[in-house]
Amino acid sequence: MFLKNKFAFDLDGTITKVETLPLLAKELNLSDEMKILTDLTLSGKISFEQSFRLRYFILKNIPQKKISEIMNAVELDEDILNFIRENKKFCAIVTGNLDIWIEPITKKIGCGIFSSQSRNGELIKILNKAETIREIKKSAEKIISIGDSFNDIQMFRESDISVAYGGVHRPSDEVIAATDYFFCDGKNLVQFLKNNLE
Repeated sequence: MFLKNKFAFDLDGTITKVETLPLLAKELNLSDEMKILTDLTLSGKISFEQSFRLRYFILKNIPQKKISEIMNAVELDEDILNFIRENKKFCAIVTGNLDIWIEPITKKIGCGIFSSQSRNGELIKILNKAETIREIKKSAEKIISIGDSFNDIQMFRESDISVAYGGVHRPSDEVIAATDYFFCDGKNLVQFLKNNLE
């Protein structure tokens, strides 16, 4: 089905009210180390792919059952969540996070999902957000992307309209400079999205 507009949402720090990988790192008493990697990634000091491989190898030994418990308890931005639920066919999550780790969250949200992938406990694909947006463009006239970190810039560059969202932490100046709009409040963001439904 070809749509006029499609919304592409980052997950961590955009739909979720926390960065999720540091939560998992607490299980291994490696919160400080994970925070360093996360901060370096958010600011663009190291590439998302390099960072995610490192974070994956740190976290992969946590039992999947425990990961699911942690992820199931993650708080979501209610305003954004309600918008997506009401407009599922127009929305997709575009995240570098791992499919099996975020499944408890994506089940609650209920829209399409593009993510990094694993098979038999091994990382087999790290999502490229630019490629994903180009794929989504095949089924929509206009792409509106929403994100908060440096690795979202590649998504913004492929989108027709880009939005930096600072609901959890303020996006870096580089991220804001790469976008068309900047919001810090979920309600204001959602009103903007509703105005762009048609």
